[in-house]
Amino acid sequence: MRQLFKADQVYADGRFRPDWAICTEGGRIIETGERPLLERKYQHAAVIDWKGKAILPGTVNAHNHSFQSLLRGIAADRPFLEWREQALYKYTPLLDEEAIYTGALLAFGEMLKYGVTTVSDFFYVHNGGTAMDEAVIKAAGDLGIRLVMARTMYDWGGAPASYRETVRDAIRRTRELAVHYQGNPMVTVHPAPHSPHAASPEMIRAGHKLALELDTPVHIHVAEEPFEVEETLAKYGLRTVHYLNKLGVLDERMIAVHLVWLEDSEIRLLGEKGAGLAYCPSSNMFLSDGVTNIPGLLAAGVRVSLGTDGACSNNRISVFEEMRMCSLLQKVTRLDGTCINAGQVFHMGTRAGGELLRLPVGDIRPGYCADFISVDLNDLSLSPTSELFAHIVYSMQPTAIRDVVVNGKLVVGGGRLLTVKESDIVHKINALLGRWG
Repeated sequence: MRQLFKADQVYADGRFRPDWAICTEGGRIIETGERPLLERKYQHAAVIDWKGKAILPGTVNAHNHSFQSLLRGIAADRPFLEWREQALYKYTPLLDEEAIYTGALLAFGEMLKYGVTTVSDFFYVHNGGTAMDEAVIKAAGDLGIRLVMARTMYDWGGAPASYRETVRDAIRRTRELAVHYQGNPMVTVHPAPHSPHAASPEMIRAGHKLALELDTPVHIHVAEEPFEVEETLAKYGLRTVHYLNKLGVLDERMIAVHLVWLEDSEIRLLGEKGAGLAYCPSSNMFLSDGVTNIPGLLAAGVRVSLGTDGACSNNRISVFEEMRMCSLLQKVTRLDGTCINAGQVFHMGTRAGGELLRLPVGDIRPGYCADFISVDLNDLSLSPTSELFAHIVYSMQPTAIRDVVVNGKLVVGGGRLLTVKESDIVHKINALLGRWG
């Protein structure tokens, strides 16, 4: 079905355009342009008139752990390793398929309301198969969010048993899942060796080799905490980025997550190899990880996207929030208000995320997926509208986000989920927590 979306303003080609319109068909944007021209050209299209609103590209959450939304608030204000033990490791044995599905409903439903239209879920509670992975995929499908399943490959013996797989099993299961969803416009599967700490050299190489076979990116946590750098130095005599380069896996396919504890030589090498970063500033602050050198990485040529990380280490899951946090954190750390700007962080949270994930999302242009949102121009957080773009990054509240379209389908209307009842999600969560005691 052909649809024509009209609004007071549309953010396209790097600026807000008044009296603009977007024509979609089959889940794609087929044309954008001046509203009167498109109204004449597509007279038989179904018209959606968002008067008093502006249309923006949906945001791209380049790194999340959906099941962690169930654990939000547990072990808050604790050091990283205590947080990991008291929240993740303590509650993982209680998670069955229904719990994983419920956690994904909570995470993805909240994200949609905050303007996320594509999410990369770095998922590692496999429990010896792919049924748990399928539960996450089902939740995404039921809600209508676009999903990249970054299927984690994890073999460190100190983790819960449900995280761990042999190298052979991890390859086979990830490949089978990826092949099953090939051609699905709403689901793609990428290999994701967990980290230099939690994935053996064999597992990391296997993940990269599988990404080459499937022609996908490969995701991996890198240098989030000092202990990982120290451990890699002790075991291999190299810092984490140099270690990954020695393994032969550092290239343009890599989406490294965090990259907090780096030396200048590692930053240069990441840029030379064309690697990308999924940066999670709020999570890094929440867990007191440190501050990633974003201006330095950008200058070196590293492609930077934004992620929220899991909701028990943030605890919000809004990419617009991460835009603001990224900019402010870099400014105060460097005592330089000009070291990064609103345009750069908006790009990180939209088109840059799509480019890293190799998806045509995060922008409003012909050929891209019909994934976009409307914001209420009368919301107080967007006034005065003379400085609308700066407000989107620095002052906008979730109350301004009114409608969300993914793949041409309206999934949030009037600020409420339309695909799954929010009360049903809350009921599922309460029933689950009741069973946990």
